[in-house]
Amino acid sequence: MKELEKVYEPARVETPTYDFWTKGGWFKAERDPDKASYTIVMPPPNITGQLHMGHAMDNTWQDILIRFKRMQGYSALWVPGTDHAAIATEARIVATMKEEGVTKEDLGREDFLKRAWQWKDEYGGRIVEQLKKLGSSCDWSRERFTMDEGCSKAVLHVFKKLYDEGLIYRGERIINWCPHCLTSISDAEVEHEEQSGHLWHVKYPIVGEPGKFVTVATTRPETMLGDVAVAVHPEDARYKHLVGKTVLLPLMDREIPVVADDYVDMEFGTGVVKITPAHDPNDFEVGRRHDLPVLKVMTDDAHISESGGKYAGMERYAARKAVVADLEAGEYLDKIEDHGHNVGTCYRCGTTIEPMVSLQWFVKMIPLAGPAIEAVKDGTIKFVPERFTKTYLHWMENTRDWTISRQLWWGHRIPAWYCDSCGEVTVSEGTPTVCAHCGSGVIHQDEDTLDTWFSSALWPFSTLGWPEETEDLAYFYPTNTLVTGYDIIGFWVSRMIFSGLHYTGKAPFDTVLIHGLVRDAEGRKMSKSLGNGIDPLDVISEYGADALRFTLVSGSTPGNDMRFSDEKARSSRNFANKLWNAARFVMMNLPEDFTPGQPEKSALELSDKWVLSVYNKLVGEVTDNIEHFEFGLAVQKIYDFLWDVYCDWTIEIAKTRLNGEDAVGADTARKVLVFLLDGALKLLHPFMPFITEEIYRALPGSAETIMIQAWPKQDAALDFAAEQEAFGEVVNLIRAVRIVRAEMNVHPAKRSHLIIETARPELFKAGEAVIQRLANAEAVELVPAFAGDAAGMVQVATAVARGFIPMMDLIDREKELARLNKELAATEKEIASHSAKLANEGFVSKAPANVVQDIRDKLARAQEKQLRVRESIDALG
Repeated sequence: MKELEKVYEPARVETPTYDFWTKGGWFKAERDPDKASYTIVMPPPNITGQLHMGHAMDNTWQDILIRFKRMQGYSALWVPGTDHAAIATEARIVATMKEEGVTKEDLGREDFLKRAWQWKDEYGGRIVEQLKKLGSSCDWSRERFTMDEGCSKAVLHVFKKLYDEGLIYRGERIINWCPHCLTSISDAEVEHEEQSGHLWHVKYPIVGEPGKFVTVATTRPETMLGDVAVAVHPEDARYKHLVGKTVLLPLMDREIPVVADDYVDMEFGTGVVKITPAHDPNDFEVGRRHDLPVLKVMTDDAHISESGGKYAGMERYAARKAVVADLEAGEYLDKIEDHGHNVGTCYRCGTTIEPMVSLQWFVKMIPLAGPAIEAVKDGTIKFVPERFTKTYLHWMENTRDWTISRQLWWGHRIPAWYCDSCGEVTVSEGTPTVCAHCGSGVIHQDEDTLDTWFSSALWPFSTLGWPEETEDLAYFYPTNTLVTGYDIIGFWVSRMIFSGLHYTGKAPFDTVLIHGLVRDAEGRKMSKSLGNGIDPLDVISEYGADALRFTLVSGSTPGNDMRFSDEKARSSRNFANKLWNAARFVMMNLPEDFTPGQPEKSALELSDKWVLSVYNKLVGEVTDNIEHFEFGLAVQKIYDFLWDVYCDWTIEIAKTRLNGEDAVGADTARKVLVFLLDGALKLLHPFMPFITEEIYRALPGSAETIMIQAWPKQDAALDFAAEQEAFGEVVNLIRAVRIVRAEMNVHPAKRSHLIIETARPELFKAGEAVIQRLANAEAVELVPAFAGDAAGMVQVATAVARGFIPMMDLIDREKELARLNKELAATEKEIASHSAKLANEGFVSKAPANVVQDIRDKLARAQEKQLRVRESIDALG
């Protein structure tokens, strides 16, 4: 039996404990035909990343599930790994090189990639080490990287498969272009924000009709340099006569046609719109229908191109000012209105994106989206909370073809080779030396790389060896629970679902568990601009990893944001200290020859049966809560049991027996204390792994680690319903007496007579000794009805009893009346709440029967208490 240190110091315990776990191989999942598998794949953090509160929340939830399932007997695998994060990583390396006065073009592709891999080796593992500080019980022997050999093989295989199926193509389409990152980005990578701007109304003269014009409104006047038409609705009587005619494009003196198209909304603005196919997705489609030219007037870095006439070379916003000034000078500007509109920005750098026609690689999404939509609609995959199903379906049902090419060097290079002889494309999983079409050896590979999300979409199965039919893939796939934030349902979750279904024929997971954001104490989103970010490592350093984890789970519910505060972390640390001190007390009262085990039923006292029954119920409720991802409810129940039931009641009740002369009674008390501590540690372990491991290993008879001990199960032999109710009433009375003594500042050393009025004296007779000691009573008297003089008496009330304490000389009568009236008001408020629920026919008919009955029972108890409080008020006059 190991002796616990006097004070719990997380810094002293956590690192050695984690080393013990990893060296012992306790995180490693084995393929065991006698066990069911349970698999989670970690959302791979970027190699550029540093642990933040979002990571801490996400990985704490995953670790809770893995530790829970491992203790339940599953072969539980948590696959860790990191993402190459193409845009972010390349930007970081380029910035570092810029400080040295070197560009990536100076180095060339091969040397730049060597430098990128060196950077990855040096910094890419930083976040992994930080995750270990959190206590993450991943199988590190299976750690993966999105650009490792196996994952890269999967990427090439998928590209070739989709290309052969006609689901990957190369073509010119409108894409989202980031002028800062200098690459295309997908729709999912565009963040929209409301911005204040203007609506410029511009007059386009009608050719051949002097003095006449049509007015077009635009939020981006600089793009008019690329206008190739104006459009009206074919049924708009105002403009039917203009269809087929031309107008003069202001400033450019270029005639452009008037076309009729159903896309135009007759009710919006003037009913006339400018058509700029190269810089607007809707205009692009109109242009294709009318065979209009595509005139690109913006360069990759958002300057006006040579097609922009005298504005060529101007930065886009400078060009806007110049264009507006010239429109005004030429009397083409009709009016300017203030206008708020949604503007797309790059999710990485925040730069306003440019819709731009570009030659890129795309994935056809409609054939892939169909099965992915159905898999969620038919319940094969469930979102928790269910409301996020709508977010997913909205994204998938409105999806457009996915732009997968990126103008970057770091990433998976597109496996397409162009033949300089015949112009055909060869797509291959290997590295071809000749054209697959004409046999020419003059071929060159596409310069672009694939979207980072292309590889992470394969994560649930590529990490297990796919496309090879590995033993890991057969045993651990499909995975079970995906834990992630709601912000990447479109980015990542949707793509994993269609990928898993299309490539493996199976849904990649059965449940998507969504957590919210971690906000500051005031409910604000953490950001650099607000300066309110909290470093999880700082919290770990001050309070310990268990306190951080407990804080992130306490009060949390799936899908909802939570507030983090130093006060909450401090409270979690205090809970850890309370548990530690309780464990030390128990072990200090164990003899060297103590033999642990479930105590004999015949030796149990009423208080033992009460606490064992409470614990037994706790086991069932906590298990059910975790199974339903109600982590906040689970930890609150464990907290209440350990702090209140175990520490404040069970240990206090046991002290007399531990120091008494009844050897059997003392041994029973010890067995109960150790049995409960052992079980509660196991229930708490998924949430606070470090302290529970340290205490568990100090318990007599403990195994090598708590991690693989069997999860507690409800036991009918521990169900003492009658005794639980009986002693529960004793506890309620003692608690009421203690509360009133505390409110009146009665010194603990001052004891007084306690008269208990009750119709159920048997409940209190068995607990008389406990009442006397814990309620600071000189003597306890049980009566069916109090017949004495209530004057000078302090009264307390429970659902089944009233307590009379003759210590009026210690209190102020008016103050006591005020307290009773306050208690009456609270009780009446509770009655009103319960009554309102029971009066709601919809609630009573739809709620589970046990829930309705529970509320009825609570109402009855509250009404009984109301009666007794009123009697106490009347007694004081």
